Amino acid sequence: MDRGDLTDIRPCRAADVPLLDRHLPAPGAPTRHADRFARQQTGAGAYLVAWRAGVPVGYGQLRRDGCAAPEVRAAVPGCPEFNGLDVRADLRGLGIGTALIRAAEERSLARGHAFLGLGVGHDNPRAAALYARLGYTPVVEYTDRWRRTDAAGRVHEHADPCTFLVRRLTAPDG
Repeated sequence: MDRGDLTDIRPCRAADVPLLDRHLPAPGAPTRHADRFARQQTGAGAYLVAWRAGVPVGYGQLRRDGCAAPEVRAAVPGCPEFNGLDVRADLRGLGIGTALIRAAEERSLARGHAFLGLGVGHDNPRAAALYARLGYTPVVEYTDRWRRTDAAGRVHEHADPCTFLVRRLTAPDG
């Protein structure tokens, strides 16, 4: 597949969740897509999905209420966050992640936000390089604390060292 195969980036629909589960399973977190779709349904953001030839190939969650980490909220209050970006492994490097980020930026700008932020784990230099190329600059170090429930119903707590990055948003013509 080449860049020309990208057909659409749009918010997740209920009918998309089973397709996401089939084509982009979340090992160890079987309800990831359903949970993010449910959050979208509350109006708290958008779960953006990239599609090629009718198949989901990437996704990310735009959180209008921003990052939950207190360090980030103190450093950049009111800044929406794009998180959970993932692209099918065999399609990375083709611009899908960039397209998802740009879609999140457009949505944030349309809602009157001047900035968009995202976090990157210290163990993810490839993502950090992408974000830097797109104009995101470091603002604050923080620990991303999250939990997931596995297929057996066990809850797993995670704590990942991260950097929160921010980019000023501008209209396409300026």
